[in-house]
Order: sequence, then structure tokens, then C-alpha cells
Amino acid sequence: MEQLIAAIKPLDSEAMDQCQLRIDNLTKPLGSLYGLEQLARKLAGITRQARPNQLKKSIILMAADHGVTAEGISAYPQEVTPQMVLNFCRGGAAINVFARHVSAELVLVDIGVAAELPDLPGLRREKIAPGTANMATGAAMTREQTLAAIKIGIKIVREELAKGAKIIGLGEMGIGNTTPSTAIIGCYTDKPPSELAGPGTGISQAALAHKVRIIQQAIAVNRPDPDDPLDVLAKVGGLEIAGLVGVVLGAAAGGAAVVVDGVITSAAALLAVKMAPQARDYLVGSHLSCEPAHNIALQIIGVPAYLQLDMRLGEGTGAALGMSLIDASLHVLNDMKTFGEAQVATAQDGPGALRQRADI
Repeated sequence: MEQLIAAIKPLDSEAMDQCQLRIDNLTKPLGSLYGLEQLARKLAGITRQARPNQLKKSIILMAADHGVTAEGISAYPQEVTPQMVLNFCRGGAAINVFARHVSAELVLVDIGVAAELPDLPGLRREKIAPGTANMATGAAMTREQTLAAIKIGIKIVREELAKGAKIIGLGEMGIGNTTPSTAIIGCYTDKPPSELAGPGTGISQAALAHKVRIIQQAIAVNRPDPDDPLDVLAKVGGLEIAGLVGVVLGAAAGGAAVVVDGVITSAAALLAVKMAPQARDYLVGSHLSCEPAHNIALQIIGVPAYLQLDMRLGEGTGAALGMSLIDASLHVLNDMKTFGEAQVATAQDGPGALRQRADI
């Protein structure tokens, strides 16, 4: 783990500066495509190319169950987790549609589903345990299980990088997993669970109040140590969250961008950054979900969300949309003309006059 973290390099500032110079000289007012310009510049730094283009994409979707569902914190029963995994394998879910939309490879991983799934094309069998223990009464996982799940995430993302992937999307499936995710994020903010917990899959106000109490109980029972991210992850996390921590760390070490989805993947990204602060530079936000803890996690990590669609599905759907924004940003970088190429006059006043030149 220490070797992996040490392999995470700073972004290439020279490539970013060269990218920014071209962006500033495209035929538009300076900074007028703000968010897309940010994305293009970041991808230049990650790929170490001033004009990255046509980057291969993979979405890694980790599936696992949670013992805390015994506390009645979800609108759906636990058997929906394996049912949805089968739906993913058959191509019938939202993430299948979105992955096809952005030409991303979808990698499905059973890392802890509480059911024996049949052999299906495209499904990776990496089960550590049939779900976690009930975090409301004790630790969700052992430290050994947590590390094993992280290692699986590292292994799988390395395989995708070896195939040429340079953009990795994070996805997950696990009934009840907004509860551990909110508990994780709660360990790194002064805000109480009542201000962090959201409706998840669509629970009632009474059920939401119960969910808040369960999160409070889990934190009180387990007393996770924020200074030890592995302790937080083991005590109030999940197997799919741990797997995604490994994906973030492995992708960053391998020089790939990591596109975050909603609150669950953001909890994983937050823990990865607590383990390796330099991994932050490789993270790309996508959308802002309805879960209050999601916004808090993104603020702590320090990455913006570019879309506000009131989505709360998970699966990696927001990450796929984030990939579409990256595609758009790279089309801007590579396909737009500069003032010099288009023979358009540059700005004569303001900041543009200092950055825009006819010879670029």
C-alpha cells in the first residue's frame, strides 16, 4: 500500500500550462467555457499531454450487501442487490444505457453480494464475504476484509489500465449503502447525521428519522477513528466502498482520471484522499445528488460537481455523464480553432488582451 501511494505523482504542470494557453486562445471570450476548460486542463495534467484526445473509458461497478439493512433503513429489500446485478449483466439498467452512451467499458464486480450469483458473461467473482455485518451493533468488517477488498479494487483497475483505459468511472450497487456512506462522511465533518442523511432510494420521513438514529448508533457503538481511514472504513463502511477505495488509489498511481458518482463513491473517494492526499488531483466530480452528505464530501475532497440534475440512482450513472463532459471538453480543446487559425481578432481590453495572440 505504501508503495502504491508513493507512486501517485503530481500532475504535469507544463502540459497543463500548454493546454491552458491553447484554451485561452480559442475563438471565445477568455474563460467563457469555465467548467469545460477546467476539465481539459486537468486531463492534460493527468495524461501528461497538452492536447489529450480520444481517451479510453471504463466504469468499475462494485456490488455488495450490508448487514445494516436488518435495521429497516431502505425502501427496498436486500434481494434487490443480486437482482440488479443480473439486470446489469443483461444490459437492462440505467448504467448500461449510460455506459453505451459514452462508449465506456462496464466492469461488474461481485465483491460482497449476499447471494450466490450464476456464472454470467461480464461478471467478475471477487466475493470477500456475503455482505457486511450489521454496523449498528459492531464493526461492519474486519480490518483484514477491508484490506482484501481494497486490494481487489487495485487489481481490477490495474487490469483496465493495462487495456489502455485513461478515465475510470466509479459505480456501485448495494441496498442500504447510503447509510454507511453517510456514516463515513460524518466522521469527517462537524455536521450531525440529521443534516447529512438523505432519502436514499426514497424512504419516508419517518424512515429517514430512523436512518439518522441508526447512523448515530453505529458511530457511537464503533467509535471510528478519523485519523485512521482504514478504521473508519472497516467499522462503518462496506465491501464495495472498500473496493472503490482501491480503484481510486490504483487509478491515481497508474495515471488515470477517476470520475466520481454520488454519495457512495464520494465516501470512497474521501477515504482514498485521507489515505493519499495526492490522489485528490486525479478526481473529477460529476453531478450533485439529492443526498446532503454528497455535497459535504465533495467540499472536503475539494472537487466540484458540474451537473445538478437531482439524481440519486448511483450505479455510476453520474460518473458516465461526467465522462460525457470530459469528452466535450476535449472536443473543445482539439476541434475549436484558435484566433490565429480562424483569423479572428483577439481581445483588445481586459484579461483576454493579455493572454490572446494571433500567432497561436
